[in-house]
Amino acid sequence: MANPISPQTLAAKLRDFYTLTKPEVNLLILMTTSAGYYLASRGPFRTAGLVNTLVGTLLVASGTATLNQWMERVWDGQMRRTATRPLPSGRLSSREAFLFGMLLSVAGGLYLALTVNLLSAFLAVSTLLSYLLIYTPLKRKTPLCTLLGAFPGAMPTLIGWAGASNGIDLHAWYLFSILFLWQFPHFLAIALMYRDDYARAGYKMLPGFDLDSRFTRAEIAGFTGLLVLATMLPLVDHAGLWYWAGMFLSGAFLIYHVGKLTASGSRVLAGRVLHASVVYLPVVLAIMVVWKA
Repeated sequence: MANPISPQTLAAKLRDFYTLTKPEVNLLILMTTSAGYYLASRGPFRTAGLVNTLVGTLLVASGTATLNQWMERVWDGQMRRTATRPLPSGRLSSREAFLFGMLLSVAGGLYLALTVNLLSAFLAVSTLLSYLLIYTPLKRKTPLCTLLGAFPGAMPTLIGWAGASNGIDLHAWYLFSILFLWQFPHFLAIALMYRDDYARAGYKMLPGFDLDSRFTRAEIAGFTGLLVLATMLPLVDHAGLWYWAGMFLSGAFLIYHVGKLTASGSRVLAGRVLHASVVYLPVVLAIMVVWKA
């Protein structure tokens, strides 16, 4: 007879499955999905529709994160920042992670199709496939992976928009463009912080010629400038002085940290840009939500 699993062992295993879903990333995904849903809503707000959209999106996002780690388990074991994850450390098996990721992904796609609409399900599944089949393999081939990965990375805004309106219009693409541009300062700052770790595992997150990171820092500055300019275009109908002031101050906050990184290239300053970007995005979305009301 097999030995029963102790409660402590079961709890540890459940924590590892939860870790595979990348809950800290999912928080940002749910936030941008919620913003897209709310900004697309017309007439009485449908709370049940939002909840269903978030549940389905969370399931697909969790499945994507799990399958991504399943695909990269060997290389994750070669990096200090990821070596202790459940798969490279051996706490979960490859088969367990694959089945868990597939279950979450299929359940999420079906949930969106049955409770929200087919468009939101299509967008969610497309996000999963482009992330796993395009972005993930390209990380080991070309620094252009960040550009191509920004497309699935910005899709939660469209999933939320489609969940509320069952359609995609120019306003939806404008919101998409903001999240698309935001990913460059965010992820390139991460690439600078962990440059040696990525190189150790064979990831080509940064150009090989950019040894002093000057090119990458210029990229961060350029995309940040475009991002801040994009937020100054009104997505909402009631934009006024306080709307512009909020967007201007938010942009100034991010530009301040990006400017310091551009001048020195310090990894400490790259970390500050990363944290500034995490603060910046919710503030910008909150401004849009408040002034849409």
